[in-house]
Amino acid sequence: MGINEGDKAPSFMAKTHVGETIKLSDFSGKKVVVLFFYPKDDTPVCTKEACSFRDAYEDFTAAGAEVIGISQGSEEQHQAFASKHRLPFPLLIDEGNNLRKAFGVPKSLGLLPGRVTYVIDKEGVVKKRFSSQFGSHQHMEEALTCVKDLVNSSGE
Repeated sequence: MGINEGDKAPSFMAKTHVGETIKLSDFSGKKVVVLFFYPKDDTPVCTKEACSFRDAYEDFTAAGAEVIGISQGSEEQHQAFASKHRLPFPLLIDEGNNLRKAFGVPKSLGLLPGRVTYVIDKEGVVKKRFSSQFGSHQHMEEALTCVKDLVNSSGE
């Protein structure tokens, strides 16, 4: 089924590529959270997606949002990917695809891990769900538009 717009985001706790632990509740009442699930480190479309979030990262943080990438790779793989592409945001290690399962991120073409981005407001409600396996740059654009709309509607 999956998590959709209007649903409460599932709580989670996961390790980042630098060994820190992040919980969704860390941002509750403080920041909008942009979670982007991507299939694999250092593949062409995933790299374009991560770099588009990197290039717009200051826009996200200026609007009061935190960007977090999620994929199944190991800590070492994520470290290498983040370092190589100068990614300023955390990459969560999705051991056993537990986060992907909790959010109901579907497989694409029946076998590839799906590419889905969620924008979660400060109360933990999903305000945007965007899925496109090949529209890598579109994920960032859709998320940034939603974040700016949330900030404008809340008067912050």
